[in-house]
Amino acid sequence: MEPDVTEQLDRILSQYEGASADLIPILQAVQERFGYLPREVMEGIAKFLRLPESTVYGVSTFYAQFKLTPTGKRIVKVCRGTACHVRGGVRILREVERRLGVKPGETTDDMEYTLETVACIGACALAPNMVIDSETYGRMTTKKVAEAFGDRGKIKQNAS
Repeated sequence: MEPDVTEQLDRILSQYEGASADLIPILQAVQERFGYLPREVMEGIAKFLRLPESTVYGVSTFYAQFKLTPTGKRIVKVCRGTACHVRGGVRILREVERRLGVKPGETTDDMEYTLETVACIGACALAPNMVIDSETYGRMTTKKVAEAFGDRGKIKQNAS
């Protein structure tokens, strides 16, 4: 591990006793600090908690909140819920994929955007929906996707 990464991990781990019950809170703290769970950091967590690396990896892959690869500065989520699906959510997803050049779970090469799909965002009356960071874009069309992304540079204000 790089010295800076080791120091940051040591600061996080110093807040815990080393009990196996600390695993999820430690993973959350590490992800908050690094934006994802670097492999070498998970190895350090396993040593600290005296757990097999496979246990740490298993927990980190079981919960959807944990990311094993770096994410972009902006998170784009496209809803796959029933209402969104019926109202054209697949078209919205395909247009976002086309504009960003990535599939769900991937991050653009410039580390600007990560594309995710979600089961439901809870705004079914506005279907189909897309969320960028914490802003919901409802009643989406492929044209509104284009408006929201513009030249794929900056996300414009809500396109709904």
